[in-house]
Amino acid sequence: MFKTNEYFDGKVKSIAFETAEGRATVGVMAQGEYEFGTSTVEYMTVISGQMDVMLPGETTWKTYKEFETYIVPKDVKFKVRVNGDTAYRCLYK
Repeated sequence: MFKTNEYFDGKVKSIAFETAEGRATVGVMAQGEYEFGTSTVEYMTVISGQMDVMLPGETTWKTYKEFETYIVPKDVKFKVRVNGDTAYRCLYK
């Protein structure tokens, strides 16, 4: 029914599920800096905490707080930095 994912030696964990809008994950990240790759467009919403994000082509970090969403294009790499445990939802389009 649900698929669990674990990345970066267990510092990032998520659970995948289906929504009315499509495939999604909810997860948590421990303090750290991470680089992810995409295969679809991703709508990332911070649920708890905050994320500093550097999207492709950018040279500065942008901070996203609770209930703020950013969109990551398909087939790119992007960086995320969190200063404490942070929860998120990712909707894949």
